[in-house]
Amino acid sequence: MTQMHEIEYQIHGDDMQYVEVELDPQEAALAEAGSMMYMEDGIEMETIFGDGSQQQSGFLGALAGAGKRLVTGESLFMTVFWNRSQAKKKVAFGGPHPGRIIPVNLSEIGGELIAQKDAFLAGAKGVSLSIAFRRKIGVGLFGGEGFILQRLQGDGMALLHAGGAIHERTLAAGEVIKVDTGCVVAFQPTVEYDVQFVGKIKSAMFGGEGLFFVTLKGPGRIWLQSLPLSRLADRIISSSKTGKEDGSVLGGLGRVLGGD
Repeated sequence: MTQMHEIEYQIHGDDMQYVEVELDPQEAALAEAGSMMYMEDGIEMETIFGDGSQQQSGFLGALAGAGKRLVTGESLFMTVFWNRSQAKKKVAFGGPHPGRIIPVNLSEIGGELIAQKDAFLAGAKGVSLSIAFRRKIGVGLFGGEGFILQRLQGDGMALLHAGGAIHERTLAAGEVIKVDTGCVVAFQPTVEYDVQFVGKIKSAMFGGEGLFFVTLKGPGRIWLQSLPLSRLADRIISSSKTGKEDGSVLGGLGRVLGGD
């Protein structure tokens, strides 16, 4: 049986958040590679090969976990931060883009959570990450960002990161909500997940909302984000393509007003 490490944490900031995790002696936290902001003296980093669960099944088990992470587009490795000192120490993790950090205690929601492939930021040592493929063919063909999902399992704390503002709600049995494919952050496994065509060709071609949306059917808790990274990236790319035209007038005016 995997033993979870209990961690204490404090979230700082508003739109550009980071989380401070306080570790007791010999306690550890797990995080995606590259998410560490700072760590106090006495904490040691250890890179592990695989999905972050306890390495009890030997090399083949670690290899299988690493393979799952490779399929989801994540790094083959994760980082464990151990407090090797005799006093409490802190380590902090920052989100990769503007948004909010969502703390989820897996023990309070049945020990399992389905999340977008890049939603996991950090968590207690012992939280296991694996693939959660959806069975319906529509999800596989048209799910986009929602096709390959992560399954978080354990009874410890998981810290997720999502873009923009967060909308959390509990769906009643049979209650359905339709969501943009990139705006789904996480949901309990009791929630049914499917991808559907918008229905009207005109809306699909000219509505600007994409050809497909996700339907989530209760019961269960769901977490949504207002600004997925893909939408932010699309806006930046679109702006860069028109930057020369926009900048020819506004940029010149700015240079004049700036004294250049």
